[in-house]
Amino acid sequence: MSARTITETYPALDTQDGAGVRLRRVLGQHPGQRMDPFLMMDHFASDEAADYLAGFPDHPHRGFETITYMLDGHMLHRDHMGNEGHLHPGDVQWMTAGRGVIHSEMPQQEAGRMQGFQIWLNLPAALKMQPARYQDIAAAQLPRIPLAEGGELVLLAGKLTLAGTTWQGPIHSEHTRPLIADIRLAAGERLNLPLAKALSALLYSFEGEVGVGEQLLPQKQSALLGAGDTLALKAGANGGRLLLLAGRPLNEPVAQYGPFVMNTQAEIEQAIMDYRAGKLV
Repeated sequence: MSARTITETYPALDTQDGAGVRLRRVLGQHPGQRMDPFLMMDHFASDEAADYLAGFPDHPHRGFETITYMLDGHMLHRDHMGNEGHLHPGDVQWMTAGRGVIHSEMPQQEAGRMQGFQIWLNLPAALKMQPARYQDIAAAQLPRIPLAEGGELVLLAGKLTLAGTTWQGPIHSEHTRPLIADIRLAAGERLNLPLAKALSALLYSFEGEVGVGEQLLPQKQSALLGAGDTLALKAGANGGRLLLLAGRPLNEPVAQYGPFVMNTQAEIEQAIMDYRAGKLV
């Protein structure tokens, strides 16, 4: 058994996306700042309606999957296939863009706190042009695992064995084997997680402070993890909360132009032409 350690840390980047939504870009701040198979992760969190009301009007995607996890507030998704999903606190949406999706994500509130995450998960080359699909996952469908010292782990994706019990999140992929968990630790709480050697892994601390081994990860900081098969966490004096992303690397070339993620520049150019010609979907 070998414990994973932090190899690199960096702060989330304040930016804007959609029609002017203020958010923090945790992953994907530039093309070299990805973690295969994850392309991007955004954390949106604000009590100011002006920061989020404009939302994300109709826009296209091709070649990857999106996972949206709502913590506070509510948002309405609509797409070209006629799907409509209303995400409330604790809900998840898993969308496979495949060959093409045109959709919108619009806040359904005029005041109060809105907080959540959107994660972009790459698809292997052989599956990038599959038909689009999406699934709404209610909060009640997510395994909520009580921890020994008062904390809780919510499992969004993948399989995890703790204290002799195996839990399965509702999101799964044989190709990238994503493991995504929302981990809340009580003050001073320790947690040891198994984490398969084959998976790349990243942590994002968004409440309080959490240490990895002896290294503290302050709030609004990300940490890339090195090799190993276990992850040892310890919360600070006021507790802490973080998101764990892990997945099996695809080890394929990535060509990206905004919302299109393919393997070659020629495929990107084709996606742009398809979109302009109304043939993306």
